[in-house]
Amino acid sequence: NAATVNGRPTVYMTVIKRADASTLNVVDEVKAALPQMRLQVPPDVHIDFEFDQSIYVKNAIRSLFIESLLGIGLTGLMVLLFLRDWRSALIVVLTIPFSLLAAFVALRLVGQTVNIMTLGGLALAVGILVDEGTIAIENIHVHLESAKTTARAVVDAMGEVLRPRFIAMLSVIAVFVPSFFMVGISRSLFAPLALAVGFAMIASYLLSNTLLPVLAVWLLKPTGARGNGDSFLGRMRPKYAAFLEWSIDHWVITLGLYVAFCLIALFMFLGLGTQLFPEVDTGQFQVRIRAPAGMRLERTQEIVRQVGNVIEQEVGARFVRATLGNIGPAPWTYPINAIFEFNSGPQDALLMVALHPGKRPSISALEERLRRKLAARFPTVRFSFEASDVVSQVLNLGSPNPINISVSGNDLAQTRVFTERLMRILKRLPMLRDVQIPEALDFPAIDVTINRVLAGQLGVTVGDVSDSIVTASSSSQLIIPNFWTDRKTGIPYRVSVQVPQHELTSLSDLRNLPVMADGRLHPLVSDVATVNSGTAYGEFDHYNNQRMLSVVANIQGNDLLGATDAVECAIKSAGAPPRGSSVVLHGQAQQMLLTLGSLREGLLLAVVVVMLLLVANFQSLTDMLAVLSTIPGVLAGVVMILFLTGSTLNIESLIGAIMAIGVAVADSVLLISFARERREAGDEPRHAAIAASLARLRPVLMTGFAMIAGMIPMAVGLSESGQQTAPLGRAVIGGVVASLLTTLLVMRTVYVLITPKGKARQPSLDPDDPASSYFEGVSR
Repeated sequence: NAATVNGRPTVYMTVIKRADASTLNVVDEVKAALPQMRLQVPPDVHIDFEFDQSIYVKNAIRSLFIESLLGIGLTGLMVLLFLRDWRSALIVVLTIPFSLLAAFVALRLVGQTVNIMTLGGLALAVGILVDEGTIAIENIHVHLESAKTTARAVVDAMGEVLRPRFIAMLSVIAVFVPSFFMVGISRSLFAPLALAVGFAMIASYLLSNTLLPVLAVWLLKPTGARGNGDSFLGRMRPKYAAFLEWSIDHWVITLGLYVAFCLIALFMFLGLGTQLFPEVDTGQFQVRIRAPAGMRLERTQEIVRQVGNVIEQEVGARFVRATLGNIGPAPWTYPINAIFEFNSGPQDALLMVALHPGKRPSISALEERLRRKLAARFPTVRFSFEASDVVSQVLNLGSPNPINISVSGNDLAQTRVFTERLMRILKRLPMLRDVQIPEALDFPAIDVTINRVLAGQLGVTVGDVSDSIVTASSSSQLIIPNFWTDRKTGIPYRVSVQVPQHELTSLSDLRNLPVMADGRLHPLVSDVATVNSGTAYGEFDHYNNQRMLSVVANIQGNDLLGATDAVECAIKSAGAPPRGSSVVLHGQAQQMLLTLGSLREGLLLAVVVVMLLLVANFQSLTDMLAVLSTIPGVLAGVVMILFLTGSTLNIESLIGAIMAIGVAVADSVLLISFARERREAGDEPRHAAIAASLARLRPVLMTGFAMIAGMIPMAVGLSESGQQTAPLGRAVIGGVVASLLTTLLVMRTVYVLITPKGKARQPSLDPDDPASSYFEGVSR
C-alpha cells in the first residue's frame, strides 16, 4: 500500500466518526489535536490536514442561515408593502426568530441535532411562519380602520380569527404527519424536517396569540375610519368581484381552463428527470483507477501520478488545491473496517481531488471531459468517477456507485458468464458511464500442486510447503507472529522476516526454495510440488452467504429513475440467470425506488389526513371537497416551475410540494370559514363565496406573497450548497403561486357549484344545541 499527497509520498490516516457523532465536532477536535500530534514526531515530519467532509456540511449550514435571514427580510418587506405600516411589519418579523428559537429548543428536547434536514425545515418554515402573524395583524388593521381603540381592535380581531388560524396551522402540520409512518431512509430524512416545521408552526401560533397582541397594543396606533388603507387593492376589489361573478356564471369555461392547466402540467411531468437528491458541486471529486490485474504497486503509483498531471492540465493547476492518492489495499494490520476499503489489489487506486473555488468547469462537466481524455491516454486502465460528498455516499449505502448490480449464485463460473453478458448490454445504454465489473477476475497467480506421496516420503507436510512459500513470498507475520517492544516508548512493533525481493524474481527461484521442516531434511519445493503460472479471482465477495460478482455504473445527467428503469430492462433482456442465482439492484437506484414509493404513499396519506381534519372541522363533505379542489392546481404549479427551471423531481422538491399543499389548504380553510359564517347568517352560497373572497383578499395575497418572498433566496440557490435546497424553494414558490390562483379564482366556482342552497348549519353534533343540524327542539 502507498499514499501520495500532491504527488509526494505520504502516510495517509483516515478518521471515521461514529454514527451518533457530529461531523463538525469530530473535524474540529481532530484539527485541535494536530499540534499535539506534531510534538510526537521529529521536526522534519509534517502532519497536515488535507481532506474532510465537513466543508459540505459547513457550506450547507451557512447557505441555509443566509437564506433564512434574507427570507425574513423579504417577508417583512412584503408585509410592509401591503400594510404600509413599519410597526406592523416589525411585529410580524419579530415573531419569526422567537419561533425558530423555540423550535431549536424543542428539537433538542426530542434528541434531534442541527443538521441539513432540520435546518432545511426551519428555512422552509420561515415563509410559512409569517402566515399566523400576518393574518392576525391584518385583521387587527381591519378593526382599527373601523374606528376602534387599539386594545379593543386587538381583542376583537384575535377572537375572530383564533379558530380558523388554529385549523390552518393544523392543516400545514397534517401534511407532514405521514413522514413518521415512512420506513428506511425516507423516515430518516423526512422526520427531522417534519419535526422542525411542526415545532416552528406551533411556536408561531402560540406567539401570535401571546406576544403579538401585546406588541400590537403597545406599538400600533388607532387609525380611525379612514378606509381600508390599501388604495391599489381598493381599486382592484370591484374588478375582482366582477371577475368572480363572470367565472361563476361561466363555470364550464373556468373549470375547463383549470383542467387544461392541470393536463399541461401532466405532460410536463412526463419530461421531468427524477433523482433521489439534487447534485451538488462541492468542489471535490474522486476517481477510482483500476490498472490491469496484478500490476505492481510501483507501476500503479506512476499511473496515479500521470492521472494527476492530466487533471491539472484539464482544470488548470491554479484551481487544484490538493490531490490525495490511496494506492493498493490497506495492510491487514491497518485498523480500518473492510467496508471502507474498495482497493482489491496493488493495481487499484483511489485519487481524491479538491479544487479551489472560482470560474472553473462544473464537476460533472469536468468528469465527462476527463473520461474521454483518460480513456485515450490509458487504454488498458479502467476509470470510475465516484461521489465525494457525504450525502451521495450515504444514499449509496456503501456502494461506490449509484448503480450496483450483484449477481450471486453457487457456480461462480456460470455467474461470471452471465455477469459479463449483462455488462455488455449495460454498456450500450447511453445514460450510463464507467460500466465495469469491479472484481479482478483474472489475477495473475502461481499454481502450486503438491505431491502428497513424495512429500510424505520426504517427511514434510502440506502445511510445511505452504508456510515456506508464504514466508518467502510475503513474510512470516502470517505464520509466526513476532513482536518487539520499544523500551523507551512501550510501543510494540511486529517483526517480520521474508526473502529479499531480488532473490525471488521467477518461478525457478520459487521452485528452488527449501521447505522448512524443523528437525528434518530440507527438500526443495520442486522435489514435492509442481509450480506453474495461472490466474485466479482477485477477491471473493458474498451476498447472503453466496459468492457474487458485481456490475457498477455511474449516471450521466440527472434522471436516476430513467436510468434505473433502463437498467431493469437490461437485466430482463440478459435472460434468466443461472439456476440458483439471483440478480439484485443495490446502491442509490434501489434506495430511490424505495424512497419515492414511500413518498408517494406519504403524499396520498397526507391528503387523507387533511380530508379527515377538514371533515372534523366543517362537518361538511362539500366544504372539504371545495378545499381539496385546489390540490391538483398546486401540484400542477409545482411541476411547471420544476420543468421551466430545469429542476428534477427529488426528495427536496417533493417536500416543497407537500408544504405547498399545506399552505393551499390553510388559505382555503380561512376562506371557507368566512364563507360559512356568511351562510350561517343567511347568505346564499354565491353571495357568501364572493363576500368571503373580497374580505379575505388582502390577507390571502399578503401571506402568499410573503411566502414567495421568503422562499426566493432558497430557490435562487446563491451558494454552491444552495443547489441542494433550491428545488425545495422552487417547488414551494410554484405551488403557492398556483395556490393563489386556484384559491382566489377556481375554488369559489367549485364551492358555489357543490354547496347546497339555503342557510348553513353549525357543525355541532350536539342534539341540545339550537344551531346544530341535530337539534331535537329541547334546550337544557
